[in-house]
Amino acid sequence: LALPAKMAAEGIDELFEVKTAFHIGNYQKCIKEAQALSASRADLAVEKDVYMYRAYLAQKKYGVILDEVSANSPSELQAIRILADYLQNRAKREKIIGDMEKKLNSGIDANNSTFLLMAATVYYREENFESALRCLHQSDSLECAALAVQVYLQISRLDLAKKEIKRMQEMDEDATLTQLALAWTNLANGGDKLQDAFYIFQELSDKNVPTVVLLNGQASCYIQQGKYDDAEGVLQEALDKDSSNPEALINMAVVAQHVGKGPEVIQRYLSQLKDAHHGHKFVAQLTEKERDLERIATQFSASASD
Repeated sequence: LALPAKMAAEGIDELFEVKTAFHIGNYQKCIKEAQALSASRADLAVEKDVYMYRAYLAQKKYGVILDEVSANSPSELQAIRILADYLQNRAKREKIIGDMEKKLNSGIDANNSTFLLMAATVYYREENFESALRCLHQSDSLECAALAVQVYLQISRLDLAKKEIKRMQEMDEDATLTQLALAWTNLANGGDKLQDAFYIFQELSDKNVPTVVLLNGQASCYIQQGKYDDAEGVLQEALDKDSSNPEALINMAVVAQHVGKGPEVIQRYLSQLKDAHHGHKFVAQLTEKERDLERIATQFSASASD
């Protein structure tokens, strides 16, 4: 038997390496594994391509997807193209969302969990959390459940996130995605659960490789525990792997403040963040606060000179 057929016969998930690499943020390995794998069935070949193109999305290589995925491609891949188009073309977003909603309302992709996941991701980025959850609840996939956990944490519904975690554990307790979702929930829970979250990130790093996603997770645990020196070391490792990673830069700015670094050091991280990620939510909020401060300072100086 060829290797994929042998794996299928033995009940082994032949996409395990592809999925794991994607979920822990090792996107280049995910792409490499997907390109090297000859899937044993047509549906697995499509699923393999779904992870590969999602890895390109995560690397912000939207052009690859827009060039390679066409109207003749499987519907799952066309769903990824919608998200790539949304992320690439800010000016077209209203139309893209309108077209996506027509597809949602028509029900033609009701059984396409990739389409529901991509649509929910668009809504999540738009902060339309109610619509995101409406999409996610139509699917029984582990991926949709994991995004639902993130939505619940975003809207401070830790109770509902925990319920979703239980559902994920019933589906596949050992899955990397279930472990990660549990770690995110433990992080949000805080207190004694921070150490549990840290161990999950550490174990996934030991089993695989310490990616920026996992290192940021560990750093978040350290920050909440007040272990800023430890956090700084982990974040430096993350920035050595990806010098413009937004979460690592934000966390590093927070840590720099707590360990007493000068304002110029903090500003350096924030400047890097603005340069590389001007569309990031944190940057938008920071810019708004800076404008508010400038306006208040102008008003104060005007009233002081009267």
